Amino acid sequence: MNPTRIRAYFIAFAKGYLRNPIGLFFTLVFPIILILIFGAVFSNTGSSAVALYVENLDHGSAASVAFLSALNSTGAVQVDVVSVPAGSSFPSYLGTQGYSAGLIIPAGFEADLANKTPVDIPVYTNPSAASQAGIALGAVAGVESAFNLKLAGGSTVLSSTQYNVGSQIFTYIDYLIPGLIGFSILTSPMFSMVNISSTWKRDKLFRQLSLTPLTRSEWLTAAMVWYVLLAILAAFVMIFVGRSVFGAHVSVVAWMFPFLVAGPVLFVSLGLVAGSVSRTPETAAVVGNVILFPMMFLSGTFFPVSSFPPYLQTVAHVLPLYYVIDGLNAGILFNNTAGALRDLLVVVGVAVVLFVLAVRVFSWRER
Repeated sequence: MNPTRIRAYFIAFAKGYLRNPIGLFFTLVFPIILILIFGAVFSNTGSSAVALYVENLDHGSAASVAFLSALNSTGAVQVDVVSVPAGSSFPSYLGTQGYSAGLIIPAGFEADLANKTPVDIPVYTNPSAASQAGIALGAVAGVESAFNLKLAGGSTVLSSTQYNVGSQIFTYIDYLIPGLIGFSILTSPMFSMVNISSTWKRDKLFRQLSLTPLTRSEWLTAAMVWYVLLAILAAFVMIFVGRSVFGAHVSVVAWMFPFLVAGPVLFVSLGLVAGSVSRTPETAAVVGNVILFPMMFLSGTFFPVSSFPPYLQTVAHVLPLYYVIDGLNAGILFNNTAGALRDLLVVVGVAVVLFVLAVRVFSWRER
């Protein structure tokens, strides 16, 4: 390969890309918008209590007040005793008010506790607010266990304290930034190469390039170098925005750069394969989106893969973007050299296979 031709085409490719506002939007602007949105929505995750609305049918008895006070003291929920309008049921009232969680202290609560009669406390949750529902149910279950222990005359032996994974200072935004860097590594090369490889084939631009001294390998190398530089720039911008706007505790580390090189090479090759095997740009767009969107949402970009059902975790472990994001997390957040190296080997291995496949299926001329 001729470095002079690679450099010349790299400059031409970069100029063409910079003149395309859509490509720049998805590379730099869209990830920043996501950081601002998710950071604003979840910046207080872990520090804000879930509102728990209570209808106390035991009319403020000492036992019911003690139970609700214990719930408040968990810090996980904030109890708000409400009065349900006549003619309306408690679950209907929660729904009309848009509340996510609530419970009823049944009538005779104090007397039943004194007599050690089993008491059922109805807890209402909104399925669309699964996170708040889980927090509320966990807090209620914990306080119920403490009351049961006290009624049984037992004493507390085991207890636990919650800490953050990685570091106590980490917040949601710290875990989000590596995922969005992976998102940028995926989307820009995939969208662009699927579009270029299909539309340039249709418009006979590859046929014209075949008449020049530029080889296919030189063309592909120039494109990969450009997307590597874009990935590095996007990573720096996202870390800067996260630190300056939300006080994120992530910083540029050496383990970022292998993924910022291998990741774009992988997805440039994948995009070229998807575009080359498609007969029309419309088909290429469908194939690209079928590959891209499941990978975008199932690889841990926005939510941890560990929270997925087991069968979706299995799917995630097949997707190459999972190893890019997992490796970035290992390198940036946890200083886990062994984990980052393991993920990098997977990414490099897949990138080599896809690069060889891309060179084989990509042709200047229609076959």
